[in-house]
Amino acid sequence: MSQTKTAKVRVTLFFILAGGVLAMVAVVTDHWAVLSPHLEHRNETCEAAHFGLWRICTTRVAVYNQHESCEHVTPSGEKNCSYFRHFNPGESSEIFEFTTQKEYSISAAAIAIFSLGFIIVGSICACLSFGNKRDYLLRPASMFYAFAGLCLIVSVEVMRQSVKRMIDSEDTVWIEYYYSWSFACACAAFTLLFLGGLFLLLFSLPRMPQNPWESCMDAEPEH
Repeated sequence: MSQTKTAKVRVTLFFILAGGVLAMVAVVTDHWAVLSPHLEHRNETCEAAHFGLWRICTTRVAVYNQHESCEHVTPSGEKNCSYFRHFNPGESSEIFEFTTQKEYSISAAAIAIFSLGFIIVGSICACLSFGNKRDYLLRPASMFYAFAGLCLIVSVEVMRQSVKRMIDSEDTVWIEYYYSWSFACACAAFTLLFLGGLFLLLFSLPRMPQNPWESCMDAEPEH
């Protein structure tokens, strides 16, 4: 592989590494979405919540300004965080009985785990490719990274549907929501992993023939 291609591959792997870190942050944190009820009167208690793939945290905050919405209140009370019932059967909080969509939550978490698995396998292939005459391992690595990005964006979409179901449910008090920084990390990780995988595949392909009568096998190898 030429020095130019080697430099391009290393830069691409740096962006892929950043995408992998963002993916890990998104999976382990619980700030994918922030939920809040609608307040019609002052001196009401705002029961805000934020959740991720594994658990949900609720906070009760008193709102004294009638022009201030619950969405923009800074949570200063004590947080009550619990894992979803289907991930922790021993949990006895009734809130998970009706606020979580079990199928959506399990699917989003499982797909995200698959994404991390693809990142790990791709990283192993990328590390092995630095050995003597092992550049061909960059091609499967690039595919694993692209698959990781696709799995991550599918997990994001499943999470979006889960939030929508929770907001539309008559059993919840939350009618306002916005996506938080964990959700942004997942979207950024998808962009870096998917595009990084495609560029890595492009850079790792052998040099194309420069003359019409040449084939890929006839082209001179790169030094």
